[in-house]
Amino acid sequence: MAQFTLTLTFLSIFMAPIFMSAFVISQPPLNAAEQEYVYKVLESINSDISWRALFPDDLCSTAPHGVICDYFTDDTAAASDPGTPHVTELSFGYVSDYSPNPPCSSNSTLDPSVLAPLSHLKKLFFYKCFTETKTPFPDFSPLSSQTNYSPLEELVFIENPALIGSLDGKISNLTSLRRLVLTGCGVSGGVSNGLGELVNLEQLTLSRNKFNGEISMTIFQNMKKLKVLDLSENGFQGNIPESIGNSTELLKIDLSFNAFSGRIPEVLKGLTSLEFLDLSYNSFRNYGVPLLLGEMPSLREVYLSGNFLGGRIPEIWGNLKGIRGIGLSGVGLVGNIPKSMGVHLRNLCYLGLDNNRLEGVVPEEFGDLEFMSELNLANNSLSGRLPFSAGFLSILGGKLKLEGNLDICIDEGLKSAKVSSSLGELKVCRLTEISSTALFYENSGPRPHASLAFITIGLFVFLNFSKFYSEVEWRNW
Repeated sequence: MAQFTLTLTFLSIFMAPIFMSAFVISQPPLNAAEQEYVYKVLESINSDISWRALFPDDLCSTAPHGVICDYFTDDTAAASDPGTPHVTELSFGYVSDYSPNPPCSSNSTLDPSVLAPLSHLKKLFFYKCFTETKTPFPDFSPLSSQTNYSPLEELVFIENPALIGSLDGKISNLTSLRRLVLTGCGVSGGVSNGLGELVNLEQLTLSRNKFNGEISMTIFQNMKKLKVLDLSENGFQGNIPESIGNSTELLKIDLSFNAFSGRIPEVLKGLTSLEFLDLSYNSFRNYGVPLLLGEMPSLREVYLSGNFLGGRIPEIWGNLKGIRGIGLSGVGLVGNIPKSMGVHLRNLCYLGLDNNRLEGVVPEEFGDLEFMSELNLANNSLSGRLPFSAGFLSILGGKLKLEGNLDICIDEGLKSAKVSSSLGELKVCRLTEISSTALFYENSGPRPHASLAFITIGLFVFLNFSKFYSEVEWRNW
């Protein structure tokens, strides 16, 4: 019995590939007309390669890496019917050994009318395909010219600097789109209301292009499925559209490096799932750090650097205990750094408060932020003793930036230990600096220099009293 079981196992292992091969062979081939159009697309992307000779057989069985098929059946098909094959994905441009898509050439072109017969195409991906020859952004309206419907769900162009022109009227009919990604391209012009018709969008990334102008106030009115919005590194101007509040599923907003102005809209606090907010390096001015941040407990990263917001750092950190990154560099902050940041932000990894007008001491509570990996306090007017341990300083290393704060000092023991090269220019604390820093911390816990402070104060009182007594005696004499 045991020998029979072993033989059966042996046969099943070695016969399985044969059965699988027979199963694959039994699949119907790709329609000849559809195969012809795939060849035409491949030849337009790279005419230097003999695609027909390299892949003469059914492209759904043996095809370049980036050509993907799937099988479709109708409701009346039998359970044993394998279905009809159709091309569903086309990806071009070598990414890596793990994604060896068909390589593009320097004169790649794309005619969307060739794609129209690919009636089940769901994804188009282009990486570094349009890099030299200027190529207008394709008009994808032919994809839905016959049926008024396009199944295309993903349209991705990454690092195609020679892809130029505008989007106007070229994609608004792709109503099935879930992902629209144009990053590192040369696409320009404005963003029209037509984009707002893409009601199924979950990701809209238009970063590092040449877009400009104001965005329609109603563009996000119907984009209720949007999760990722990235318009960074363009020339967009004006106010952030209030309709962004309708996209309540947003997880990430990146509008950095544009020219947005006005107020940071209050509707953002209604985005209860938002984890990442980057509005840095725009033209928001003179309204202070927005208090609405304190009503967004899901935030994990918030960056507002490069906007002249002004004002003090507000006490809004009690509801932001999960936050990991805060960027407030060069925003015109004044006053002290609140201790509450060190008390509540226990998961903080990055804090940028550099190039402001902050004063006072560095909160001792910052030394308890065990996950801190970068702290930038450079170019302020901070003073007093740096209240960090050797262990904390060694973890930060060169990521602790304090230059430009002439009145910050460090204990002699830490300076001689050379735990961080960034401490090299800091002066050693004098007795009075150590005493005043320890004395004026409003905390009930003991401080390492508290007793030394009281001795100093007692000595000061004694000397002044002795001087006063001597003057009285001299006058009486």
